[in-house]
Amino acid sequence: MRVGIGYDVHPLMAGRRLVLGGVEIPFSRGLSGWSDADVLTHAIIDALLGAASLGDIGRHFPPGEPEYKDISSLVLLKRVKDKLAENGWVIGNIDATVVAERPRLSDFVEPMRQQLSRTLGIAPGQVSIKASTSAGLGFTGRGEGIATYAVATVEKQ
Repeated sequence: MRVGIGYDVHPLMAGRRLVLGGVEIPFSRGLSGWSDADVLTHAIIDALLGAASLGDIGRHFPPGEPEYKDISSLVLLKRVKDKLAENGWVIGNIDATVVAERPRLSDFVEPMRQQLSRTLGIAPGQVSIKASTSAGLGFTGRGEGIATYAVATVEKQ
C-alpha cells in the first residue's frame, strides 16, 4: 500500500462557475484557472499520482495547453484512474478537506462523493469529503479563494 498527498488552491472570481468534485455549486463567483479549476478534484488527482509516484497534475495536464482549456476535471481524473490501472495500481481510499469560508458546502458533500466515486469506479464509502473554514484567517478566510487537501491510498494489483 502507498499513500499520497495532494493540495490545490485557486482564487475566486466573478464570471466563472463554481465546480467542486464535479458538482456545480450555486455561488456568485467561481474558481479561476485554465481548466474548470475544480480544486477538490485537482487535489485528489495529485494525491493519487503521488501515491503511485507518477508525478503531478501539471506534468500530465499542463496549464496553457489548448486541449485542457475549460476541461472538466472529471475527465482528467478518469485519465489518472486509467494511468494508475496501466501501472498496476488500484485505489484504496480518498480523504479530502475543502477549505472555504463561503459558500456553505455541507449540502454538496454527498453529491461530490457520489460523482467522484462514479468517475473513479470505486464505492462511495472509499471517498471521504469534508468541508471546513479557516475561521476568517488568511486568503480562504477573506473569501479570496478555496483550497483543498487530499490524501489517497493505492495498492498494487
